[in-house]
Amino acid sequence: MQNDKIRNIAIIAHVDHGKTSLVNEMLKQGGVFRANQEVGDRVMDSNALEKERGITILSKNASFYYKDTKINVVDTPGHADFGGEVERVLKMVDGVLLVVDSYEGPMPQTRFVLEKALSLNLKVIIVVNKIDRKDSRVTEVCDEVLNLLLELDATEEQLYSPIVYASARFGKATLDINQDKNDMNDLFETILSHIPAPSGDEEAPFCMLVSSTEHNDFLGKLAVGKITQGSLKVNDNLSVTNFFNEEKHDSFKVQNMFEFAGMKKEPVQTAKVGDIICIAGADNITVGDTLSDKNNIQTLPFVKISEPSVEMTFMVNNSPFAGKEGKFCTSRHLRERLFKEAVKDLSLKVFDTESADSFRVLGRGEMHLSILMENLRREGYEFQVSMPKVIFKEIDGKKCEPIEKLVVDVPSDKVGNVISVLGARKAEMIEMTTKGNRTKIEFLIPARGLFGYKNQFLTDTNGEGIMSSVFHAYEEYKGNINTRNYGALIAFESGDAVQYGLFYTQEHGRLFITPGEKVYGGMVVGITPKGVDIVVNVCKTKHLSNTRSSSSDEALRLEPVQKPSLEQFIDLMDEDEYLEITPQSIRMRKIILDHTIRGRMDFKKKNS
Repeated sequence: MQNDKIRNIAIIAHVDHGKTSLVNEMLKQGGVFRANQEVGDRVMDSNALEKERGITILSKNASFYYKDTKINVVDTPGHADFGGEVERVLKMVDGVLLVVDSYEGPMPQTRFVLEKALSLNLKVIIVVNKIDRKDSRVTEVCDEVLNLLLELDATEEQLYSPIVYASARFGKATLDINQDKNDMNDLFETILSHIPAPSGDEEAPFCMLVSSTEHNDFLGKLAVGKITQGSLKVNDNLSVTNFFNEEKHDSFKVQNMFEFAGMKKEPVQTAKVGDIICIAGADNITVGDTLSDKNNIQTLPFVKISEPSVEMTFMVNNSPFAGKEGKFCTSRHLRERLFKEAVKDLSLKVFDTESADSFRVLGRGEMHLSILMENLRREGYEFQVSMPKVIFKEIDGKKCEPIEKLVVDVPSDKVGNVISVLGARKAEMIEMTTKGNRTKIEFLIPARGLFGYKNQFLTDTNGEGIMSSVFHAYEEYKGNINTRNYGALIAFESGDAVQYGLFYTQEHGRLFITPGEKVYGGMVVGITPKGVDIVVNVCKTKHLSNTRSSSSDEALRLEPVQKPSLEQFIDLMDEDEYLEITPQSIRMRKIILDHTIRGRMDFKKKNS
């Protein structure tokens, strides 16, 4: 039995190919907003971090009506580090819109999300977006998408997926590239004709797979998913089971139920097959659980989320400034928050360690973990983290490491710089194509070879390069990679940084701090290109005499200081350093603050 008045679709694509902008226009033309309502860009990116960074981090649901059919839309992240968000929501839909940039074509994340969609046998509509770009190459991009479908062993039906040409920026879509349209009706019609209506037995006992969870301040946890079979009413009693945890058998009563209407949730009393709903009533529900009739318990299989490839150690802050800026500073607070996040984010794994004050946190990449850190510090947590490390595996008795597929798009005159640096990082070039004055190169590179590379890449390409990567496979260990070609400027003593001390320190390299900032011995206050660590005294003041006064300090000119962001600090870290993160500050420090002890250990290390 099909629910013909509903279509459930997900928007999938590589980062910056226009998913959220496309959803924006679909909602506008679907009548979600008033005619005179002022609507901003990327209205689906409601999270503060998403607005600041211009990326989608969390999957979100919305809906609109076209003619008399309700279209439920799921906007998904495009960055590879948040691929787990995409994997879990694909079980909730019957088809996908694969958005591809009309110039860049298929990128690493395009391949990843398309492969997941094809494996679930979902219907695909290819949307070639940004056709208004002056450098668009629509015909070539369509051929590249078809080649990608062939590489992924798509079925004959999937190979003949319809292609829609769109400009989300101007809110138009057309099936004929030579025919200009002023609306997105062609896209809507294609969704109705190509994406199947959800099917299932409405008379069977209720069953639903939880694809995501949300939190409401008044109702607690909300379970979001698509009803697979049967129908549901408020006050029904449900059972909770899990495919991967056979011991889980809970039950609860449905207290409230909501459906997505536009960008809001509206309460409903009943729902049936194909509806995407939110259920309130149980706080022990996790993503991947099956909700079923209490008298007819069922367990549905859930997609296996890809394993994390990067780990960091989160620990209680023990620096001289510990506890001065944070609201939550203890190991109990930190542990509770990390394990709470791991329940919500299936791509994240958290483990206790031998020490009660530190925890192993495994994620999909540096950005995945940095977003977690940023959220923690904004919530008032104070903690330290270690340098990121890749997760090694032993396969057939050999030590193996994660390999990334890296794609760079750079000006043709910068190709030599990029290839040279990546070669030193054990990258293997597999393809290179040149179009005009731009060159696109594909590499296979160890994940650890990308640590700290982004800033250097922007410098080598004068800020004009584009790079993106996605997990490729585990391969045999590639050997030692030296990615750090600079040293640290380390504060000699605790105190306030002064202009006099900073002026003579800046001769050694680039500073992170300004006059008046408090520092402590062992804190990293800058980096030096000399390749070795240098202890500096940024608190040093000028001795006063009859012929020298402090007012002459005004003549000392300091170079402008650009403080690194959280991601930049993570890129700069070395194995013997921690990153101290508080709601007000981000500081890098040596693990061993005492200069004498650190010097002895460095001497032993060099002579061992």
